[in-house]
Amino acid sequence: MLTKGVKFTNFKIKKNSLLIKKKLISLLKSNNEILNSLSQNYKDNFTKKILLKYKRNTDYRVIGMGGSSLGTQTIYDFLKHKIKKKFVFSDNLQVNLIKDKKKYTNLIVSKSGNTIETIVNANIFIKKKDRNIFITENKNSYLLNLAKKLKSDIIHHNNYIGGRYSVLSEVGMLPAELMGLKASNFRQLNNLIKNKRFINSLISNVSSTLYFIKKKKFNSVIINYDERSENLFNWYQQLIAESLGKKKKGLLPIVSNMPKDNHSTMQLYLDGFKNNFFTFFYVNEKNSEKIKNNTILSSQYYLKNKNLSQVTLAQKKATENVFKNKNIPFRSFEIKKRDEKTLGELFCFFILETILIGQSMNLNPYDQPAVELIKVETKKLLIKNC
Repeated sequence: MLTKGVKFTNFKIKKNSLLIKKKLISLLKSNNEILNSLSQNYKDNFTKKILLKYKRNTDYRVIGMGGSSLGTQTIYDFLKHKIKKKFVFSDNLQVNLIKDKKKYTNLIVSKSGNTIETIVNANIFIKKKDRNIFITENKNSYLLNLAKKLKSDIIHHNNYIGGRYSVLSEVGMLPAELMGLKASNFRQLNNLIKNKRFINSLISNVSSTLYFIKKKKFNSVIINYDERSENLFNWYQQLIAESLGKKKKGLLPIVSNMPKDNHSTMQLYLDGFKNNFFTFFYVNEKNSEKIKNNTILSSQYYLKNKNLSQVTLAQKKATENVFKNKNIPFRSFEIKKRDEKTLGELFCFFILETILIGQSMNLNPYDQPAVELIKVETKKLLIKNC
């Protein structure tokens, strides 16, 4: 077990973890704003007054790119059974997205306040009757100036917390509160650092990952058996790729959704090149759809009295057994309870993992310098074509 809510089976590789343990101790002692946002000590830049002002609304639209949106999408999808509000997401240049006549509360999110796609989508989707909340840094920017022009509420984005790390800051927690969830339930770091099982699993996991990188296994493949966790691993994909893809180093995170991909990419995973290591992810659903016994033919008798969750779990365990027999490295997460606490633990685990791997590879896990080149070049071309 990782914690009570998560059954975790780590990689079988046994490596010396002393150096990683020292790095983790140093990290936890540091004055790190990102880690602070994972804990109960963090003070949000929004007030109860703001929440009360907007909480009665039922329709919300989040306008943002990458980490400005993915964390909130993860929370909404993973915990949708607890949420009565409706959220839609404008997270790309979606030219075919239908514009309806509903009155939305828009959450426009951009750390810099100058993200081109967010500016374009805000221009297209914000209507006169909408209510708007802008989450952006407290500095001169397009979106901050737009917010002032529209006389909108402005929540200041902590400038020490980058987008992909911002899920438990205002960026994710303001929307979570508006969904009817509690930010304090997500912020589990205070408890987790006291949990020896969690700490030991984290250290061992990072050590194993570094071993795979040394052995030129650069593909981190997510074998995801939970449809409602797709955005969790889209968030994880950005976290790993942006944080570690530097100086001709890094990991390529690949999200593979099961059991669909059993009929496409699984053949390659089992018998193709061997520069992959894997993460299995499954959520135990208590109210899963049941198979109709009266329409099952006798040749498939073993499906009777089963539900979708049982079939999926059997497929996951079968795949793990085949991986074991073929000596393919994997770790496994089995979620026992779908709630804020469990999701908060997963956010903490993956963020700590990423920072420690980056530091161990002599990389800065907090920046993304190459992406800025595309932003500059895009602006040049748009100006040229004016």
